[in-house]
Amino acid sequence: MRIKTIVIIVITILLTVIIMQNTGSVPFTILFAHLYLSKLFMLLLVAIVGFILGWLMGRPKRVIRLGSDEIGTDINKSSPGTLSDEDRDYIN
Repeated sequence: MRIKTIVIIVITILLTVIIMQNTGSVPFTILFAHLYLSKLFMLLLVAIVGFILGWLMGRPKRVIRLGSDEIGTDINKSSPGTLSDEDRDYIN
């Protein structure tokens, strides 16, 4: 197993133990509302929201390019992606 999988399993087990130990009802103040909710529910809700946010932040980004890809007028249009003569002289 990969180390990432092992870490995820350990965190899941620890999170489950912590959530199951905190089942009492406590008052929560959300903005101007006073609610009595189970700590189990709130911990589970925070864990799910944290997981979703972590997944959204960790996924690869899509690059959206607006306009043309040209940087300037010095680009050699006949052979894009190649080195200039100065670069070839420097490398050799």
